[in-house]
Amino acid sequence: MSGVAAAGRGAERDPGLQPERTRLAWRRTTLSATVAAVLAVKTALAGGASAVGVVACVLCCGCWVGFLWVAHRRIRGLAAVSEPGALVPSYAAVAVICTVAMAGCGAVLVGSG
Repeated sequence: MSGVAAAGRGAERDPGLQPERTRLAWRRTTLSATVAAVLAVKTALAGGASAVGVVACVLCCGCWVGFLWVAHRRIRGLAAVSEPGALVPSYAAVAVICTVAMAGCGAVLVGSG
């Protein structure tokens, strides 16, 4: 595509679409985290609950709640204004830590099962 055609398309861009796509992405990611937490509970309780499995499950669920908190605040922030700002770095850090911790808890659950 030529530079002129790309510039012309940019002028017609609807500024409301990007925040909507971002809200939808946060919702999809939240759904994925929910599925991971449910699978963690199922794995921890399958075949008898071990102490390691229960602790990993509790940590996974705690991380899930933390991720939900960040996602909810971001979704509300995107819906409240017409031009949303960037994600606050501390919220981004919490989301990353929760995601990595959930992956670690999942690895422990799979390894202990």
